[in-house]
Amino acid sequence: MEPTKHTIALVDDDRNILASVQMTLEAEGFNVRTYTDGESALHGLMSRPVDLAVLDIKMPRMDGMELLQRLRARSQLPVIFLSSKDEEVDQLMGLRLGADDYITKPFSQRLLLERIRALLRRNEVNRVEAGGPAAGGSLVRGDLSLDETRHQCLWRGKDIQLTVTEFLLVKALAARPGLVKSRDQLIDAAYGENIYVDDRTIDSHIKRVRKKFRQVDEDFNQIETLYGIGYRYKED
Repeated sequence: MEPTKHTIALVDDDRNILASVQMTLEAEGFNVRTYTDGESALHGLMSRPVDLAVLDIKMPRMDGMELLQRLRARSQLPVIFLSSKDEEVDQLMGLRLGADDYITKPFSQRLLLERIRALLRRNEVNRVEAGGPAAGGSLVRGDLSLDETRHQCLWRGKDIQLTVTEFLLVKALAARPGLVKSRDQLIDAAYGENIYVDDRTIDSHIKRVRKKFRQVDEDFNQIETLYGIGYRYKED
């Protein structure tokens, strides 16, 4: 039996980009669905789920920011954000809204393909990994419980909805409480080696993770910042 193909959603109002990227991805064995505006994409993604979405920022009817926000209210679908080089604020905002990664335009299609494969691989490992820091793919640190096989994060019994990247960051920190993790180490843990990600990307993810935990526990302070060094998970 042939392995199931992954399905990728491309959302961009530039039809030339859509056609070009679709051709590349299909040549690499992916199923591809394309949308030219955020509104039709939201309807399509909710009615016909995909494995990963690539979203542009500036689109008619509903821009990428609003689309991402609406998706995150309903789904932890892996998302790669597209932005122009002069849209640094949008890049950071996209990460804070829950994007797993971003790529700046103009971009190499090989780079996009590499990022798509890396994110799908991280998502797949996170879902099916039976081993890990503890038997059964689970990790418990005081009030924190991580279940890798279910992609579930609990804090004091309350569910915390984390994206793939956020889950891997929490796992990397909680696996070695008290140990300082540099941003480079966290990038390797969340994105894989040999993938360049700006340090501020990690900072944005950590801010979003803290916000999610504080929505269920306003006193949450387990993830500490060591300025100029990195982050660590407080020992109980």
